[in-house]
Amino acid sequence: MPRGVWPATLAPVAQVLDHGLDLDTVTVFVGENGAGKSTLVEAIALAFGMGPEGGSTMSGHSTRPSESPLWEHLALHREPGAPKSGFFLRAETMHGLFTFLEQHPGARPEPVFHERSHGESFLDFVIDRSQWPGLWILDEPESALSFQGCLALIGLLQAIVDDGLGQVVLSTHSPVLAAFPGATIHEVGEWGLRRSAWADLDLVRNQRAFLNAPEQYLRHLDAAADGTRPPTQ
Repeated sequence: MPRGVWPATLAPVAQVLDHGLDLDTVTVFVGENGAGKSTLVEAIALAFGMGPEGGSTMSGHSTRPSESPLWEHLALHREPGAPKSGFFLRAETMHGLFTFLEQHPGARPEPVFHERSHGESFLDFVIDRSQWPGLWILDEPESALSFQGCLALIGLLQAIVDDGLGQVVLSTHSPVLAAFPGATIHEVGEWGLRRSAWADLDLVRNQRAFLNAPEQYLRHLDAAADGTRPPTQ
């Protein structure tokens, strides 16, 4: 992929194209909006054969193509005997995926996910497929989940990993999900990818500082609204 063409203009994408990336049993990407983490996990899912809007390998689910061509330039290498199946679940397109599943039922009955709440249906999907071995890729699942829901998702995915049934790749803005036990965390930004400890993440430091003194951040929003000062801390 030419380095002057998006998404290779993003430092994390260029780093992966130039040097590759080893995925661990649980790999977590964190970073600001637009940094490239969702672009990376989407490309991994597509290179593995999953639908761009979610689903299993060979699902074929797609409504409005918007994915980058990055996946065409990635080569995934599996360990001998590794499962070839997988699941891609992204919060922004999950309801479209659930409609696709209703319209294309498999041989076995499964939950009607639309009859559950946003977060409940997300967790139900993981529960329903938790006995299928493979690669689990989740893009910002906290969009569908409460605090307790995030903890429940970690528990479900941890059980899948502990049973030797899966490998997890996760993109998130949630410090809760980023705390996945034993995960390798990559902080994504203008520097590219850098491995980080949970406590050292900007995500964790910023949210901890906000929770300790929210007024220090919120007062700048009022100042920005009346034009007296920029919204910086």
